[in-house]
Amino acid sequence: MDIQGIMARLEARHPGEAEYLQAVREVLLSIKDVYDNHPEFERAKLIERLVEPERVVVFRVPWVDDRGEVQVNLGYRVQFNSAIGPYKGGLRFHASVNLSILKFLAFEQTFKNALTTLPMGGGKGGSDFSPRGKSDAEIMRFCQAFMNELFRYIGPETDIPAGDIGVGAREIGYLFGQYKKLTRDWSGVLTGKGLEYGGSLVRPEATGYGGLYFVREMLADRGVDIRGKRIAVSGFGNVAWGATRKATELGAKVVTISGPDGYIFDEEGVCGEKIDYMLELRASGNDICSPYAERFPGSVFVPGRRPWEVKCDIALPCATQNELNGEDAQHLIDNGVQCVAEISNMGCTPEAIDAFVARKMLYAPGKAVNAGGVATSGLEMSQNAMHLSWSAEEVDRNLHAIMHGIHEQCVRYGTEPDGYVNYMKGANVAGFMKVAKAMMAQGIV
Repeated sequence: MDIQGIMARLEARHPGEAEYLQAVREVLLSIKDVYDNHPEFERAKLIERLVEPERVVVFRVPWVDDRGEVQVNLGYRVQFNSAIGPYKGGLRFHASVNLSILKFLAFEQTFKNALTTLPMGGGKGGSDFSPRGKSDAEIMRFCQAFMNELFRYIGPETDIPAGDIGVGAREIGYLFGQYKKLTRDWSGVLTGKGLEYGGSLVRPEATGYGGLYFVREMLADRGVDIRGKRIAVSGFGNVAWGATRKATELGAKVVTISGPDGYIFDEEGVCGEKIDYMLELRASGNDICSPYAERFPGSVFVPGRRPWEVKCDIALPCATQNELNGEDAQHLIDNGVQCVAEISNMGCTPEAIDAFVARKMLYAPGKAVNAGGVATSGLEMSQNAMHLSWSAEEVDRNLHAIMHGIHEQCVRYGTEPDGYVNYMKGANVAGFMKVAKAMMAQGIV
């Protein structure tokens, strides 16, 4: 595989799309050896097809704010790969959203979904609309306007969006209501729905829960118990909330959460009512974590900094892409971190990843660690299709089994001759091989 040539052509075709190009390069470096052992892939130009989305939809979203003024945002849906099932992936509403970020997320989603073993392809979408500071009425009007265009391109056997940053149960409800009104069709076309109308138990917690199940497997593989470990978490939304809740249940202590404004350090641990308060912070729409320190004396708010300078045993990025860089990685290494697992998508920069892998540390990428969210979305789809509602215990049992299976795939494909498990390589190769074989079976399409 000529990685340099492939990347040069991609950069010329998609200039300035840094996140997307970073994600592609990361995968190509991991899969080169296995790809080169399959000359039929080269003859079919499989990589050239795999790195380009099947379809990208871009549309304007005009809506009216509470002052009666017309606002216009951009909406997107990237339908990246449908070789193993209908497109599946979240919607992100955030001011930073652009085509590069959504293409990187959809590309990652393709392999993540393959790792779950469920029949789901890769997709992602969203808008540069930010819910921060907006009223419920404004968010409802925006979601309805967004769905007025998106509904043409999605369906329960075509493309099934879910939530992501800025899109929680409230937004999913508004989106689902408008889809149903436009299509006169009640189907499981969105996941992350409320329990009253087809949602699944455990779905809000699933990404964080699945991440901790994966981390526990990583530690157990080295004979280490998670109980008593200090954990640094970033973010304070659904993912960080689920991770903090499950980590506490497993006997670990979470000592940080963070937001765009800085981070909270809580030596006593984020537990009990403090975990519930994370949901209040998220629901406020202010996108700041500093009120936590006012609510819980003894905790400290550190403005303008990231939590990776805090001494911890386990670091869990739970916020956004590239949130842990090479300098942060060195802080963690100097402080004796044992395990870094991305529960956010591509949470670490290449420099950080290289530092962890060079030291043979426990490090695992988001496409493996955070697959519990989309896996449980897949379980929600199954329940909708069968018109059933499973118990929390049944959903959690299935989630646990899926995360165990993903860990086994990573170990199978990522174990190096010296016994070190390169989870980055294992996840990329396992996901790639499933998608590649499906694409080969379906011809040049």
